[in-house]
Amino acid sequence: MYRYDEFDAHFVSARVDQFRDQVQRRLAGDLTEEQFKPLRLMNGVYLQLHAYMLRIAIPYGTLNAVQMRRLAHVARTYDRGYGHFTTRQNIQFNWPRLKDIPEILSQLAEVEMHAIQTSGNCIRNVTADHFSGAAADEILDPRPYAEILRQWSSLHPEFSYLPRKFKIAVTGAPHDRAAVQVHDIGLQAVRDADGNVGFRVFVGGGLGRTPMVGRLVREFLPEADLLAYSEAILRVYNRYGRRDNKYKARIKILVHETGLEELKADIEAEFAEIRDGVLKLPASEIERITTYFDPPAFAAADGDEAVLEAAIAADPQLEAFAARNVHPHRAPGYASLTISLKPIGKAPGDATAEQMEVVADLAERFGHDEIRVSHEQNLVLPHVRRRDIPAIHAALVEAGLGEANAGLVTDIIACPGLDYCALATARSIPVAQRISERFGSPERQREIGDLKIKISGCINACGHHHVGHIGILGVEKKGEEYYQITLGGSADENTSVGEIIGRGFSYDEVVDAIEKVVDTYVGLRETPQEDFLAAYRRVGDQPFKEALYGTA
Repeated sequence: MYRYDEFDAHFVSARVDQFRDQVQRRLAGDLTEEQFKPLRLMNGVYLQLHAYMLRIAIPYGTLNAVQMRRLAHVARTYDRGYGHFTTRQNIQFNWPRLKDIPEILSQLAEVEMHAIQTSGNCIRNVTADHFSGAAADEILDPRPYAEILRQWSSLHPEFSYLPRKFKIAVTGAPHDRAAVQVHDIGLQAVRDADGNVGFRVFVGGGLGRTPMVGRLVREFLPEADLLAYSEAILRVYNRYGRRDNKYKARIKILVHETGLEELKADIEAEFAEIRDGVLKLPASEIERITTYFDPPAFAAADGDEAVLEAAIAADPQLEAFAARNVHPHRAPGYASLTISLKPIGKAPGDATAEQMEVVADLAERFGHDEIRVSHEQNLVLPHVRRRDIPAIHAALVEAGLGEANAGLVTDIIACPGLDYCALATARSIPVAQRISERFGSPERQREIGDLKIKISGCINACGHHHVGHIGILGVEKKGEEYYQITLGGSADENTSVGEIIGRGFSYDEVVDAIEKVVDTYVGLRETPQEDFLAAYRRVGDQPFKEALYGTA
């Protein structure tokens, strides 16, 4: 994985020193909260309902055991013993004291981590497929390109104060596991007829109060033009993006109001001026960055499968885990392993300090010292020998991390909601907990099959509810919490925004409503293999409306 160079180390250290002084001035009363706000946001510090919250960047979701142990140390020493992994492959600490945050950032800098550009109107943490460099279906590892984008965008003077926040995602496989079409810029790696590497480029995707699927602006962008074309998009957005209304300031609104063809012409004109300049990516630079992501030395796989099969035959719990949480790897005898942060009845995405340390230990012992954070709020060991899966599973079970539910109905994405967030209008975490308890039976989960439920506590959609197979949006209505249900959303290569099914349900009603939706799906699918999306797209919303409201 990437290691900081002198530039990284210098700017991160300088930012820590700068912010330490700013915090001291705030605590001394020399800065008001209003004056302090833009300064803290530049360093990933939010003021939530009950306390300050610190968001740490995990670029393209990749970290090592030393970094994970440092996060555990922060959780135990400066927070309440846990952290929350987010849909942007970051981690949030919800209870740090403001006076301690500069020291936290200093200690994170020692292990090449920071909180820069995790908030504010700038280019945010670049995200990627959590199976990058390991997936059997991958065309190429997208992380070198995500790293190049990170270096280009970090402290970029022209794009430090954009009309609104800006998010980029990269995937290297035909099956999109990075949700690229709901990002401001989405990049999907492809090869042309001659085998040359490039990207399909999507612009203007996003969720929030106006959900939109990204529009294709380039069918094939050569890899050498990645930075120049990205800069062209950002220049057009920075020039024409609305600044009079923050709800209409994202690039998706610019695409909608300007029109795709006119916007493409503006981008291409800007690109033509800069494409052969300093932003042209030399092959040598791509190769240099790529070497940081060279795969580990994989061992011979002789006999590995027999070892795993024997262990599975003796342990039904391991069999269930291997069926759901183990994913195909490009190297024979290896797999990628999802560590679910969705235990039944617990807060989705949370991990204790002790659990982080267990994951760090497993990564060192079995996983070539690599850990990934998925945008689905789970952790991944991307490179494990199949023969080691039984030992890993046993350690995860002991740590409370052995849930065999990756991709199932209880693998719920949820934002922190009204329990923490100052913007939320309803609770998310308790709804997720109650749904997971309702469907907690392993047999029932397996009967239902693949199903993505996503929950947001407000219209900002941090829980990605718009692209859930079943989406839940919490809203406030006359002082009470109500939950609006959407159906048919997806965030893969066939991205779609879910459709609102009807009136909302109260906090006490919503879990029953979700169960009716799920039971309706199970009853109408043609085979157990027909997933929710296929069934919904085949029959439409009428059967679900009848189940929920008694009328079409």
